[in-house]
Amino acid sequence: MTRLGSDEAVLRRRLREWYTGHRRSLPWRETSDPYAIWVSEILLQQTRVATVIERYGEFLERFPTVCALAEATEAEVLTAWSGLGYYRRARMLHRAAREVCARHGGVVPGSAAALRELPGIGRYTAAAIASIAFGEAVAAVDGNVERVVLRLAGAGLSTASEVGRRAQAEADRLLDCAAPGEWNQAMMELGATVCLPRGPRCEACPWVEVCRTRGEHPVRKRAAMRAEALSLAWVVRRRPTREPVERVWLVQRDERESVMPLMWELPETDGASGEPVLRLRHAIMQVNYEVAIFAVEATAMARRSRQRREQWVTAEEAGRMPLTGLTRKVMQRLGWLPAGGGRRAKPDGVPR
Repeated sequence: MTRLGSDEAVLRRRLREWYTGHRRSLPWRETSDPYAIWVSEILLQQTRVATVIERYGEFLERFPTVCALAEATEAEVLTAWSGLGYYRRARMLHRAAREVCARHGGVVPGSAAALRELPGIGRYTAAAIASIAFGEAVAAVDGNVERVVLRLAGAGLSTASEVGRRAQAEADRLLDCAAPGEWNQAMMELGATVCLPRGPRCEACPWVEVCRTRGEHPVRKRAAMRAEALSLAWVVRRRPTREPVERVWLVQRDERESVMPLMWELPETDGASGEPVLRLRHAIMQVNYEVAIFAVEATAMARRSRQRREQWVTAEEAGRMPLTGLTRKVMQRLGWLPAGGGRRAKPDGVPR
């Protein structure tokens, strides 16, 4: 790294002062446990901070150590991850935990280079864990940091590879090697709360006086979302005799599916008659689904061609299964599963 001059020293001081007064109180900032920091970084990929705040503590309570996670089954991990989406993250985290316990004696590796040897950990995640948990002087460049440094430098780049290289070089140049973990978090915080992709709050930025673009640097365009309609069957069977337990019909996705393999979900239906018992919207990757849930007779489902694994499950059993986020959302909306802790409530007007 080249020797930093006075300008960089001023930038560092201003950002440190800003971060001290404006940092959000987030649970993963209150720990130095590398496993807990690792979990937070994986959760924060493609998931809103508000959602991660809700689920972070639950996940660590269920798997308090890296070896507790390693000893769990994949189904148990996916169940804990249900509703967070991008399930490959959970599978890779699980595989990496097993590798840490098998090869490293349950001790999370302490360098970015060693962390990158683990499944599912790329350059950014390795740098974030290594700097925050172990104080290694490596710059962590996520989308927020990339935007900050390129706007600051006024870099006009055309290709993704050019953007990545320049952003990493600028972040390396600015890095505060005396406190790399705090610095990386301050950079992320600036990008997440002030240097926004659209409508940046330049008046609140500690670097506004030296920024070369004042938020005008073009941001990468997101892929366009497409809308699709989806009809699902809500099939409930009640045993009328000695075991009046309601069961819902679920199907399991094929292991060869590229999205959410082996997860359990409500079956699709076509030609359903009558009004749906529930309508909702649900986004998966680049698709916005308009979902309609129809009550379907159990006898009709029994006549289906059985090409996938299918099963009647109770609410208690469903709560322990790796459900797709959409299926869990439907069950919660219909009162079949609790939205949080506690017992489920029977909804009014929902066919049984």
